Amino acid sequence: MEISEKLLCLFSTEVSAEEDRYVIEVPRQEVETGDIDPEEVYRVALISRDESTDTEGTTTPAQPQSAPSEPQPPVDVGETRYVEIEDIGKQGDGIARVERGYVIIVPGADVGDRVKVEVTEVKSNFAVGEIIEETF
Repeated sequence: MEISEKLLCLFSTEVSAEEDRYVIEVPRQEVETGDIDPEEVYRVALISRDESTDTEGTTTPAQPQSAPSEPQPPVDVGETRYVEIEDIGKQGDGIARVERGYVIIVPGADVGDRVKVEVTEVKSNFAVGEIIEETF
């Protein structure tokens, strides 16, 4: 599956029924980090979790997965994220938080910086990101 470079955020959510319409809730973090403006209109793509797409573009049933014993990191190596630095760690690196308070350590960033980072390392409780764009 090819992902557009225009992708602003990616999250899992439920579709809920409200009177004569269906609603998709956007996590507060996506708005607070500046990725989403609640006054704007966005294009939304829905990807089924029950099917996966192979390289030929055809759909095949997804392989059953056992439930992980603990939540998986919300980022992957190579992923890019727009983050705001909220704190400075003991080693002087910037600290950003994404979904569920997961920490991304950003060397060379200062509190208040809003940067685009590429995730270079992922651990169960934190990730490391390299700045690829100073401000956004």
